[in-house]
Amino acid sequence: MHLVHNIRYFDLLAWIKTITVLCLVFLPQMLSADTQKQVIDKLEKFEQKNIGNLEPWDVAHLFGLTKVRRPSEWTSAKLLSLPVPKSGKQMSCLAEALYFEARGEPITGQLAVGEVILNRVEDSRYPSSICKVINQGTGRRFACQFTYTCDGKLETVHERKAYEMALKLAKILITTHDRKLTKGSTHYHSNYVNPKWSKKFERVAKYGRHIFYRQPLLVSQR
Repeated sequence: MHLVHNIRYFDLLAWIKTITVLCLVFLPQMLSADTQKQVIDKLEKFEQKNIGNLEPWDVAHLFGLTKVRRPSEWTSAKLLSLPVPKSGKQMSCLAEALYFEARGEPITGQLAVGEVILNRVEDSRYPSSICKVINQGTGRRFACQFTYTCDGKLETVHERKAYEMALKLAKILITTHDRKLTKGSTHYHSNYVNPKWSKKFERVAKYGRHIFYRQPLLVSQR
């Protein structure tokens, strides 16, 4: 619901920007010079007021800086140029997971890990929120879904820049990312382990050291 609200809000702002540009193009043919100036001044003030009320990330989004045609176009330089977005509880959980599970991975690999979490949120076999998906099974032996939640270590962020990058990727995943990297994958593992379930699930992709799988609707017990 939060994601839908964000998209509608950004669509409205984009519409305002489009109307402003159209007015600047067509008004000269319709109005006298004095009236043109008055209308253009009002339009500019209106747009400035709306932009002024936005968070820096939302301004970047409004001008198309938070979306790329394909995930491979994201670079460290592009991400560093973006402002650090404000974060709510669910986005913080996602950023934390990206930081502890995938911060050493290429950007596509980090996005792919995020996709798995969001794919599970939308799968009825898993909890319906990001935080609950990440913490599912925590505290129960062999039940943790994400290693860092049950490795016995305190989740402490030591690399601030890497965490800020994770926040930006979490925001992108929740708002503009099309989630096509992993084709609906619900699982992944590092390339140095070989879990039993990997023999029953469909292998979909590999990014960095992680291999991604799609869980079938029914899993053979043999």
